[in-house]
Amino acid sequence: MRLGHTRTMMWLIVIGIVGLSGPAFAVPVVEQASGANAAAIQASVDAFRADLGGSLNANVAGSFASGRREINWDGVPDALAAPNNLPSNFFNVNSPRGAVFSTPGTGVQVSGNAGVAPVRFDNINATYSSVFQTFSAQRLFTGVGSNIVDVNFFVPGSTNPATVSGFGSVFTDVDLANTTSIQYFNANNVSLGTFFAPTANNGLSFLGVSGFGDGIARVRITSGNAALGPNDANGNPTDVVVMDDFVYGEPKAVVPEPSSMLLLATGVAVFVWIRKKARSPMT
Repeated sequence: MRLGHTRTMMWLIVIGIVGLSGPAFAVPVVEQASGANAAAIQASVDAFRADLGGSLNANVAGSFASGRREINWDGVPDALAAPNNLPSNFFNVNSPRGAVFSTPGTGVQVSGNAGVAPVRFDNINATYSSVFQTFSAQRLFTGVGSNIVDVNFFVPGSTNPATVSGFGSVFTDVDLANTTSIQYFNANNVSLGTFFAPTANNGLSFLGVSGFGDGIARVRITSGNAALGPNDANGNPTDVVVMDDFVYGEPKAVVPEPSSMLLLATGVAVFVWIRKKARSPMT
């Protein structure tokens, strides 16, 4: 074997290693809609469910082979809803769906039930029930002290990291374009892209993105451009937004990718073997 052929083989090996260790090429599938009421976005929500494939899985520990999980907030006990904060791992431990929340603020909160507490976050600002409506009655979800909420995925009922095939959220009262967004991250915390929800003043919006394989380990949701507060003047330039239903692919255990160093060492070993074969006398 000539040296030129050996070098060619080495480059092919390196290219193969980079291909194996790098992220797979993916084309995101985006479903979005907005309008005055739930009916205006229902078709988009259903299309996203179809994109994820399978059926709605039970709220139990462990992973299913396919399907999706959903959170509509309405089963949260009154004692864990407004004016109290929701435990960040409630939807992984108490009602296993593999979602754990975090925020730069002071916590996350689910709005109160009528007759028990002020509805639709009127406990924070008495005007909110007039601008926030629901997709599935009657509760909504928000960060407290921040308009950012991160969702990390786990095998439901465990502390084992997981990834999902897609994630979508319903938003209420998105007034300003390019403010409310979902950013998607893989298991290596590399951003897969940021996508913006369409506007619907006093209405509902939906944004769901899939097409990354089972590659989404975390999402960052930015709701509007300000946190809820007692004195905010909702509108331009301040836009306060809260969330309703979450829809996402079944959380599945993260499968570790082969170490790049291990792949490189394997490639070098193959190269050395090829060189030895090239130098050995013909028999």
